[in-house]
Amino acid sequence: MVNFNQLAHFVAPFYENKDIMHNLSHIERMIDCAKVLITEHKIVVDEDIIIYGSYFHGFIYREELLIREFLLGENLAENYIEKIVLASWESQKDKDAMTQKGMVLHDAHLIEGGKTFLIVKSLVTGTARGQKLEQTIDYIENKVIGKSRCYFPKAQELYRQKEEYARVFMKELRAGLYGASTSV
Repeated sequence: MVNFNQLAHFVAPFYENKDIMHNLSHIERMIDCAKVLITEHKIVVDEDIIIYGSYFHGFIYREELLIREFLLGENLAENYIEKIVLASWESQKDKDAMTQKGMVLHDAHLIEGGKTFLIVKSLVTGTARGQKLEQTIDYIENKVIGKSRCYFPKAQELYRQKEEYARVFMKELRAGLYGASTSV
């Protein structure tokens, strides 16, 4: 069972300086989406792995060793730690998930926040990186839309709606910036 006080204490410093789209609220949204997918698709999965994997999602790529040390300190078995670490890695949008836990986290990461969130998250993240609006638009059109896929039917449909909304939004945004017609 997850000791939420210990987990929160451990992960908090890694999310303190993240932009508003990648802080701890991002993790909570992922967990909420994971629960929806688990329920919708009647997935039998250890929810503690989902919780741990979500919380480590935002820094597994920099601090895997520290995460493993933390989990050992929580008296978790080596094979259980491997499952958590793998699920966290598989949650990344540019990774292929091979485990059901990883697929749940991967899809939850992509569908979090609803239809408008792909645009909002990308614009906020681009601003946080110091990009000009045109650079962020190019990034969204060339590196985000059409570049990810979901595993579960519910997530596939939700993500399809997000991408369709993003395509229309980007077209209208470009038109507004450059004086072209905004008809879709």
